Amino acid sequence: MSAATNSNESYCTFTLASDVTAGGLPSEEEIAKQLESNDPKIKRHALKAAIMAMLGGEAMPRILMQVIRFCINSDDKPLKKLCMLYWEVVPKYQEPTSDEVLRAASGGTAVPRKLLPEMILVCNALMNDLIHPNEYVRGGMLRFLCKVKDEEILGPLIPSIKACLQHRHQYVRKNAVLAVFHAHRTHGEALIPDGPELVEAFISAETDVGARRNAFLMLYNESEELAIQFLAKNLDDVSKFGDGFALLVLDLTRKACRRDPNQKSRFVRVLFQMLGSDSAAVSYEAAWTLISLSNSPTAVRAAAVTYTNLLNSQNDNNVMMIVLERLGELQKKHSKILQELLQDILRALSSPNPDICKKVLDVAMTLVTSKNVSEVVTTLKREVSKTTQESSDSSEDKGKVYRNMLISAIHGCAVRFPDVAESVVHTLMDFLSSDGGMQVVIFVRAIVEQYPDLRPAILTKLIATADEVNNNHVMCICLWILGEYCETSETVVHAFDVISTQLGEAPYIVQAEEKQAAEQAAADAAKGPKLVTKNVVLADGTYATQTIYSEPKVAPADLDKSPNLRKMIVGGDIFMGTIVASCMTKMCLRAPDLGVGAVDVKKMTVKALLAMCGIVKMAEATVSAQKSSLADCSERVSLCCRALLDPKARALLKQTMLSEGKVSFASFLKHIQGKEGDGEEKKEEEVVTAQADDLIHFRQLRSLTAQGGDLDLDDGSDLARATGYADGSSLLSNELSHVYQLSGFADPVYAEAFVTVHDYDILLEILVINRTPNTLANLTVELSTMGDMKIVERPQSQTIGPLDQVTIRASIKVSSTETGHIFGTIVYEDASTQEKGYVNLNDIHMDIMDYIRPATCTDEVFRSMWAEFEWENKVAVSTSIKDLVEFLDHVVSSTNMSCLTPHDRNEKGSFLAANLYAKSVFGEDALVNVSVEKKDDNDGKLAGYIRIRSKTQGIALSLGDRITSVQRGLQPNKKQ
Repeated sequence: MSAATNSNESYCTFTLASDVTAGGLPSEEEIAKQLESNDPKIKRHALKAAIMAMLGGEAMPRILMQVIRFCINSDDKPLKKLCMLYWEVVPKYQEPTSDEVLRAASGGTAVPRKLLPEMILVCNALMNDLIHPNEYVRGGMLRFLCKVKDEEILGPLIPSIKACLQHRHQYVRKNAVLAVFHAHRTHGEALIPDGPELVEAFISAETDVGARRNAFLMLYNESEELAIQFLAKNLDDVSKFGDGFALLVLDLTRKACRRDPNQKSRFVRVLFQMLGSDSAAVSYEAAWTLISLSNSPTAVRAAAVTYTNLLNSQNDNNVMMIVLERLGELQKKHSKILQELLQDILRALSSPNPDICKKVLDVAMTLVTSKNVSEVVTTLKREVSKTTQESSDSSEDKGKVYRNMLISAIHGCAVRFPDVAESVVHTLMDFLSSDGGMQVVIFVRAIVEQYPDLRPAILTKLIATADEVNNNHVMCICLWILGEYCETSETVVHAFDVISTQLGEAPYIVQAEEKQAAEQAAADAAKGPKLVTKNVVLADGTYATQTIYSEPKVAPADLDKSPNLRKMIVGGDIFMGTIVASCMTKMCLRAPDLGVGAVDVKKMTVKALLAMCGIVKMAEATVSAQKSSLADCSERVSLCCRALLDPKARALLKQTMLSEGKVSFASFLKHIQGKEGDGEEKKEEEVVTAQADDLIHFRQLRSLTAQGGDLDLDDGSDLARATGYADGSSLLSNELSHVYQLSGFADPVYAEAFVTVHDYDILLEILVINRTPNTLANLTVELSTMGDMKIVERPQSQTIGPLDQVTIRASIKVSSTETGHIFGTIVYEDASTQEKGYVNLNDIHMDIMDYIRPATCTDEVFRSMWAEFEWENKVAVSTSIKDLVEFLDHVVSSTNMSCLTPHDRNEKGSFLAANLYAKSVFGEDALVNVSVEKKDDNDGKLAGYIRIRSKTQGIALSLGDRITSVQRGLQPNKKQ
């Protein structure tokens, strides 16, 4: 923070809103006249105007005496508070004469400061408030004195401040201690040499919690040894002294032990005592203080128990997230100790917030070992069962997402520890028909491939539950598993019978009568119940009105009782039909090798051919979103038919159809596991910035004559290695990239801004330089924004001397991820000519990349968000890059997103499709789909589209503009 350039800034500790005195500031004469009024409201308004004018650089010497005469003895509380603010900002010393300034500049004695004569009256008024019978007037004055830094003013008041230490009211005593602390810290032994001893005697006899805490604060800062002595005497009573006192003790502990590690033994007892504090803040601070001072298992275990207790006792999500972060850091060095508390950590899964549950599972999965995996899996299975049983609103909020998290965690346990795979897979398969069915079936698919011993039981369970699956994507994977892994005659026959039964007989087209009946039923349901009102005679002979709701009855025959698989095929799912054809073909090809009779194989082949013919007819007749897949479906089904009917084609295709699928899937699993393993290894690796035995050369201790190898030594690099700060040049260049020139060098006022973006806040540090030989008064930087940005702290007016400079700060709050602009004008007034001038500033363009962070999600979550988000921006590919993978890498690095689609860099092709994902600091999701094709008829240039989807319009448009600019901006570089 730069030093204060205005003389008033050294006194000012507050800010007033710029619209306090609406309609403009009155003149000095008007303010002086209004201060003579008997109405306190008019006095308050005038005093506010005087303060605002003086903050703007006006001297107003006449106002000081007016305030002393008419405001200083007022009993009006708001006016008294404004007077205290006025004493802060008013100049208290006489201005030096020109001769004194010249004498000091020529090397003479410094100009002595002379207190204004009027300040004697002010000190007398302050003294009267310090001895006022009202304790709150005394306390308020003592709080004000904590802001006064002038020795000449504080000196006469010291006896009164000391007398307030013995006052009967605790409000006066605790503020008197702060005043003593401020005076001793500011002026040391000059004003109050016996300050620490005075406060030591005070704290020994004090009974108020607040006053004792303030007294200990002074001892902690001014006389650390006295603070430690008091703590040693009252070690057993620390828990009774309040939370504020306990936090100060913890600060003292860290400070003392950091300076002298041998002091640790003096504080260990009090640290263990504070771990059991009723205050969450105290116990949390005590826990991490204990860990920072000691790595012994006892200390770490006590701190970990405290963290887990806080995790399960606090309802604030922010507190829980902070505690989980601490547990994650603790796990890196003390995982064995945390493994003992794993079940306590998992208790936090009861939180209704899915982010908390995700963090809990992330921490817990790093602590799972072969010893506790069975307990963890049992807990996770119980939580999965709860997600289907609970129906409260809180569980619905996190139900689907939470279930997917649990299934992923169980999947991870099963992959790492094969012994538990058998116990969890059957439990999870009960959820194939639920919202988390996609996660379950992906888990089952991986287990079937990795553990051949479990295949018979899993396939039996899958065949039994296939009729309950109601999701198209889940059904596709189930059919693929049955087609690939049914390797016994009984399983093949049973699975084929179940599929053919569910599929039914062709045709798979909705008949005209059924379609009309369905439309009629839908129309009747849309009309809703009918309201019928009639008069009836009751048993006692009186009349009454009876209202009846009549709903159209649905005949049992009209209900669709067909299996789910047939519904999907009849509904026009062409891709599902292709999967069914491939699955039945694989079973028919594998059946003879497994010992199935020729007659049965012939029956299976005929059923499969009839079903495939019906699927192709359905694809031709059905109008659906998958109509474009008709050609692929016809080609694939024709290939299957040829494999079943033509012996030559069967000989060529049988091996490929029955084995290549499993081989490709096995390599895919190997790639995924290798990627996860590499990620874990990178996390575990710690970069060593400097070795323990590396030499550090100190320039001051080196001899003047360079000797041997010392000639090439670089002091800067040694210092960088010692501090771990070896990337200084890149950091400096990064900072310089955020400096924006706002005006030209030839303008009367030059301005440039350094922009710091921190999540929701943008901080502008505007350097303003007066290029003229005149003083510029009332210089104001007037800023405006465009986009979802709001200026929360506008720059104050400044007075800048000739060729002087000042740094002005402004704060802007950002509410969404959207490209915004900051623009404005500098308005000033020439003090010598009284002419007003202005300088228009260049715009500051806020880049969306400041808010985008790479993130990951599963394919299922990506697809669900892609279908849900309504805003889409479609950008055509226009680039000179010729390689598909290189273009994808360029888009990923330029947009700060993560690629969710694995691809082989060695594989050469003419088409590439990938999904990218990122989250903003505001929690907004950004989805990008890259579809690029390398056309031979276009000189090898890339063509295609990049589609961006998001829930809000701003991020879709801004990200589209970013992609458009970066891919076009690369062309000149490529041409060079």
